[in-house]
Amino acid sequence: MLTLTPIVCVAAAIALSQILDTYLVAKTPKTDSQAHGSSDVTKNLAQAVPDTLRSTRTPLVGIYSYGSKAMIVGTIMSYLFLFVLHCTWVTSNAYSSPSVVLASRLPDGSQHIIDDYREAYYWLRQNTAENAKVMSWWDYGYQIGGMADRPTLVDNNTWNNTHIATVGKAMSSREEVSYPIMRQHEVDYVLVVFGGLLGYSGDDINKFLWMVRIAEGIWPDEVKERDFFTPRGEYRVDDEATPTMRNSLMYKMSYYNYNALFPAGQAQDRVRGSRLPAQGPELSTLEEAFTSENWIIRIYKVKDLDNLGRDHQSAVAFEKGGKKKKAGKRRGPRVLRVE
Repeated sequence: MLTLTPIVCVAAAIALSQILDTYLVAKTPKTDSQAHGSSDVTKNLAQAVPDTLRSTRTPLVGIYSYGSKAMIVGTIMSYLFLFVLHCTWVTSNAYSSPSVVLASRLPDGSQHIIDDYREAYYWLRQNTAENAKVMSWWDYGYQIGGMADRPTLVDNNTWNNTHIATVGKAMSSREEVSYPIMRQHEVDYVLVVFGGLLGYSGDDINKFLWMVRIAEGIWPDEVKERDFFTPRGEYRVDDEATPTMRNSLMYKMSYYNYNALFPAGQAQDRVRGSRLPAQGPELSTLEEAFTSENWIIRIYKVKDLDNLGRDHQSAVAFEKGGKKKKAGKRRGPRVLRVE
């Protein structure tokens, strides 16, 4: 098709040019008698010949009616106008597929714009420091740099495979391993793309295995792709997911607080078609900073070191224990004792 397309375009242009050249000519050709003149005898004989025989003897081939010409030219111009509209639509919908602004169709056929990317980038631009460094997969590096005006750890122009593998290792490791990596590279925020709620299949969970593979290429002893598959060789995110998968930073950031959107025990991932565990993941080294309207973009802030020197898990456990104790100390209204 790619080879025939230029040939078809040139042939169509030649055909349209010939048709327009034919039907845009307003002149009517003269007959031989009108062009060269005739004697009186010829005129007298011509007058004696019926009109039907005269037209047969010297026929005029072609379409010389102005109405017919206008109809043909008008039809061709209408088709050309519709062709321009069709080309514009195909270019904007089929050939131009921006990954920032998503579009879907409602049941009534109207278009629905999903603008979570720009919403998240605008939040980063307005609510973070100008030198705040964002860690995300390299696919979104240019978008964050251009639309949010924030530096990223890796972007689309990162040629150093070790840098990309570093992000992959941080995403695929436990929090205890990921946190020193983020602190070492002065990461302030972590951005992930999650499509489980809306059914957006281009999220980071579907790209996660590439992060694991790239990280395994640099640290084969620390990151192993096989640990993310079940004994049956399945890539799962539900109750049958492997401990390595469920403890990875990517899994925790994607499904953190996701169960709160559903009734108890009914959390569903629409992309993977899986029912998630009743108990969702918990984070200790990150705190949720922003989640877009459709939960496509999730941004987390990296916590600072604990002021008391505790590790983050102990600090989170202490805070939860303190809240429970405070809740348990609540008493009912005091009743005066009457003797």
